[in-house]
Amino acid sequence: MDEVEDVRAATPFQRLRGWLGPPRSYVVTRWLILRLLGIVYLFAFLGIVIQGLPLLGEHGLTPAGAYVDRLHQAGLTFWDIPSVFLFDASDAALRGWALVGLVLAAALAVGYANLPSLAALWLIYGSYERIGQLWFGFGWEIQLLETTVIAACLVHPWDPRPLRAPAPPAAAIALMRWLAFRVMLGAGLIKLRGDACWTELTCLDAHFETQPIPNPLSPLFHHLPHGVHAAGAVVNHIVEVVLPWFAFGPRRLRLVAAIGMAAFQIMLIASGNLAFLNWLTLVPVLALFDDDLLVRCAPGRLRTWLRARSAGSRAPRRGHRIFVACIAALIAVKSVPVIANLASHHQAMNRSYDRLALVNTYGAFGSVGMVRHELVIEGTRDADPATAAWAAYELPCKPDDLARRPCLLEPYHLRLDWLIWFATMSDEPRDP
Repeated sequence: MDEVEDVRAATPFQRLRGWLGPPRSYVVTRWLILRLLGIVYLFAFLGIVIQGLPLLGEHGLTPAGAYVDRLHQAGLTFWDIPSVFLFDASDAALRGWALVGLVLAAALAVGYANLPSLAALWLIYGSYERIGQLWFGFGWEIQLLETTVIAACLVHPWDPRPLRAPAPPAAAIALMRWLAFRVMLGAGLIKLRGDACWTELTCLDAHFETQPIPNPLSPLFHHLPHGVHAAGAVVNHIVEVVLPWFAFGPRRLRLVAAIGMAAFQIMLIASGNLAFLNWLTLVPVLALFDDDLLVRCAPGRLRTWLRARSAGSRAPRRGHRIFVACIAALIAVKSVPVIANLASHHQAMNRSYDRLALVNTYGAFGSVGMVRHELVIEGTRDADPATAAWAAYELPCKPDDLARRPCLLEPYHLRLDWLIWFATMSDEPRDP
């Protein structure tokens, strides 16, 4: 009788805490999140180091210097377009900032992370994204920037040791889960509202063949029976539309959702070359795990060491909690149009609602092509085009020669190869 009275006397907040379970530690979780984010940044900046000048350099396909000149002529400044390249868009600056980003990304990947280092990564990569024109028009560019802002809430303001610094504030973990919820649900809803093949369960019959850049395992997925493809479409809907709702639920349901969403991203990595999209999506999904599960999955000696780090962590400082609370309030306000977009039958995907890309809406493969068209670019050295011998330009991983084995590429991103795939979608050839 007394126990029943105690339950009734509990406040709604206390009952909610009891439903969610006791507080958990997320020190090891933070460590994994930051390392994976570092790997994503490492490949992102490696791509800029290698492809930056051919795409954006003085003699590139779309010179950044000329683009910045047009921005200046339009009266735009750094406060309108927050990019360091508004001050200097020379080839030396494009290469130099990419190398700085590469070094910071490598440090993050090996476990060095604090607020200044993540802020620098956000500013440098955002500088490329904002003057990158069509080459940086992919949804995962703004997703990377938003993920970095939330990751900055997880780290200590100055201590760069994720396993030794005080524990992350609970609000920072909640923000990362809110990002995972929006990314997954946005991808699921855009499919249900988009191509009819997703509700007819036929999209996967063609997707593995018609996706942007197949990998060596894509043919194996493509030749699976229709029943397997249909089951895969059902699993897709469950993972992207149902499981995200458990991100804030009781621990067991949250861990089921975490395992399902993580396994789904790994399957996407295995079946195609989607740049660093799925690697990046794994970052917020990791926030659904807690130290208890992660430590239990670690090998013997490592398990003992990680358990000691997790158990010995200090509580976050008050100033850190206040900082994260302010960021959370800002994200809550900026989430209003994102939520409205998710609820809309005219849902947009991969859209930013402010110049800093702080809170965005996401989605992927709202439509799936059933036929693959390839754009072939040819050139000649002969003077007379009428009698010239033309030869096709072979890009590194764009499917051309049927005898050539597909590339194993991700998380690296070949931007020109991807955009040529988009070009065939916007202007499909017609039968004569």
